Amino acid sequence: MVFDILDVFQSIGIPVENTDRKLERMAKACLAVGKMKKDFSEACSFEDGFTRTRDIIVFENEHLGENISSGSYDDIRRQDLKLLVEAGIVVNSSSTEEQATNNPSRGYGLSKSFANLLHSFSSPQWNIFLNGFIKETKSLKEELEKRRDLQKVLVTLPNGKEIDLSYGEHNDLQKAIIEVFLPLFGFGAEVLYVGDTKDKFLHLEEAELKRIKFFTLAHEELPDVIAYSQEKNLLYLIEAYHSTGEWNEIRVRKVKRKLQESGCTANAVFFTAFENKNTFRQKAKDIAWETEVWIADSPEHLVHFNGYKFLELHK
Repeated sequence: MVFDILDVFQSIGIPVENTDRKLERMAKACLAVGKMKKDFSEACSFEDGFTRTRDIIVFENEHLGENISSGSYDDIRRQDLKLLVEAGIVVNSSSTEEQATNNPSRGYGLSKSFANLLHSFSSPQWNIFLNGFIKETKSLKEELEKRRDLQKVLVTLPNGKEIDLSYGEHNDLQKAIIEVFLPLFGFGAEVLYVGDTKDKFLHLEEAELKRIKFFTLAHEELPDVIAYSQEKNLLYLIEAYHSTGEWNEIRVRKVKRKLQESGCTANAVFFTAFENKNTFRQKAKDIAWETEVWIADSPEHLVHFNGYKFLELHK
């Protein structure tokens, strides 16, 4: 049923350009909300009752081959169901009745029109129901594209050039890295690379990267921002942490090996940037030694995961 529900998503205009695992999680969350164990004929709408996030986890574990931790209900809400709620095919109980955000009785259900569409799946009436559903609802893909254009994040590089980051939850942090962190700690660093969810090479100074013998930019371990200080010969490799991407020991080791193989002439410094201390605290145990941390809500300070060399400062 997972592949079938993904086909349905694509047919009604829900974007399915994501990792296989995230798509699988989204599909299974939808099946759990509709209480579908075997086929789409079982699909229940919100009129049959809302399903709490904790119950979604139980359903997926019991009937859909998952092994999700009982404490992962925020991931269900913020990641697996977010797009489906925006599309209007999953209804949040808070939209039909007044409830506090943290009310444990809050839940989710399929919209009546989407449940009816699923009931017609593989039947002779499928195309009729599909065309009717599409006419009644706007394509989420088109809606998101319009919204992303309106919500682009304008970033000014140190050299005055402006670039537009596409819509995304961690792009405000990338903006802070470029406009706040680098002026404070970059020693006049020039931004050589900025990656974006829609354009992996949104900003690229290829000639300068080649000059310092940086490795090929096709490498999967690239951070969000790369900058270079000619004054200090420092290469800043900066990751804007959102839900993944911190500089852990394995990742640092891989990149150091690539830098050594390419003969990079700059001294690499690894930075993980966090929005706030709470997010940093959750990932502190995974940060690699000999790397640095910058926290956007405490911009004038750094956390050094380094050793004895900083003791020299106290002499």
